[in-house]
Amino acid sequence: MIRQLKGLYSAASLKKAGWSVPAPGGNEWSQDADAWVGMDQYVHLCFCNSHPMEFLARQSGRIQTSIFLEIDPAILTADGVLFTAGVSNKAGMARHTIEEAKQLIDFDVICTRMDWRDPAILQRRKDAEKCEILVPDGFDIKWIRNMPNG
Repeated sequence: MIRQLKGLYSAASLKKAGWSVPAPGGNEWSQDADAWVGMDQYVHLCFCNSHPMEFLARQSGRIQTSIFLEIDPAILTADGVLFTAGVSNKAGMARHTIEEAKQLIDFDVICTRMDWRDPAILQRRKDAEKCEILVPDGFDIKWIRNMPNG
């Protein structure tokens, strides 16, 4: 579907165009919550090759196999991109610019090899896995570095 559409698009854009996502990451409650708080206007990205919502999607059977796409880091500074220091549709979750995110998101634990056996570091990693990158409406396939064949 990504190839067919030549990119990734927000849930709101896909719905408006009449496209149905074959394996949505969020359940119906999560999708409704996204729409309620305007998060359906963004493509949601994560910093790590794991995310609590992805785990739940696999556990519930909505997703059989996860494929994490590597996105060009330059997307982080694209116009309108925002960040959350946790799951974006959580009640009261604030959206931040990249400058604000630098102070709120634990980029050290995201970008640096650390000893995951240390409980404090493991907790920092778990917290960082919840952080999201919000790209308004969507982006072209050219930003995807590891587009799978098929």
